[in-house]
Amino acid sequence: MSGWEIAQVLLWAAFLGVCWFCYQLFLQNGRLQLRLDALEEELRAQEVIPEDGEALLKGLPVGSLLNDFELPLLAGGTMTLSEWRGKKVLLIFFNPSCGYCMQMLPKLTALPPNADGRTPVPLIISTGDVEDNRRLFEKYRIPHAVLLQEGSEVATLYRALGTPMGYLVDERGQTATELLKGADGLLALLGDQFHSTQAEKGSSNGKGRRFSRSLTESKITRDGLKAGVRAPDFTLPRVDGGQLSLTEYLDQRVLLVFSDPQCGPCQQLAPKLENLHRRGDVQVLMVSRGNVEANREKIAEHGLTFPVVLQKHWEISREYGIFATPVGYLINEKGILATNVALGEGSILNLITTKDSKATACP
Repeated sequence: MSGWEIAQVLLWAAFLGVCWFCYQLFLQNGRLQLRLDALEEELRAQEVIPEDGEALLKGLPVGSLLNDFELPLLAGGTMTLSEWRGKKVLLIFFNPSCGYCMQMLPKLTALPPNADGRTPVPLIISTGDVEDNRRLFEKYRIPHAVLLQEGSEVATLYRALGTPMGYLVDERGQTATELLKGADGLLALLGDQFHSTQAEKGSSNGKGRRFSRSLTESKITRDGLKAGVRAPDFTLPRVDGGQLSLTEYLDQRVLLVFSDPQCGPCQQLAPKLENLHRRGDVQVLMVSRGNVEANREKIAEHGLTFPVVLQKHWEISREYGIFATPVGYLINEKGILATNVALGEGSILNLITTKDSKATACP
């Protein structure tokens, strides 16, 4: 054989070798995909991962057996959830950068460290720097166990996508409530302990403090309005002066976001909302809380040019059925909620890719 023929044979051999390699790689990827699909189905069957985003926002169903964890204690050593079998536990997901979490600390400090068997024991799972957390909880002299996750690995596993959130966990390690969102809902489950503590402190003047009913007795919607209903109208003062009504946005798509200047995740979201606003993909309207000056500082810090209006407390949040920040809704041109509530930065930003609901009137 000539040199040219040998070269052709080698070339064809190399080509066939590449084809065989690609074929084997294709088969391997196919087998891997089948295994991943099977694993995903198994996890869905075990409700480790939800079927849809709405289920993720609602948290784990009542009666879910919680996966055990082992986390470091700020006081030293480690702790597992299974150590609390036989006792009721109020699991609280905490973030030092969250203003609402910080407001809980004085009330948690006032709780007696030993539960009476009837009321749940607070178990706090925080995140962030170890030393920062240690200084914070030592400052407030919190008498309860504080654990530290590296990021949000346990919170994500339990579908708690914000703070403060948590669950009442029964003696068998199962969720006894749906996902509790906000400080009021969490503290309401400790109402008996708060009442007895406050009664002792106020016995000299007879002015004990009684906390509100538990969430299971409350008839207030706390998991957000559903897609297809008309967005409740409101008229609120703008931070930059004047007033603004939601009805001014008819015939326009609106991304309505509830925020707070003391909320760390809200501040991370703000510049990304400004980018959406500048692109013109959607009209952005923010409903904030707190005093005017604090909001003006945040607006200047992030260079926000979209309207920011102020509610006094939670009055507009209550109308929309959610007591947390940041949360958002996409409202279509007819003033109808095109989506269910979105909780957290990622879910809110994903709203603009959601198609409008076909509903055109209130149910």
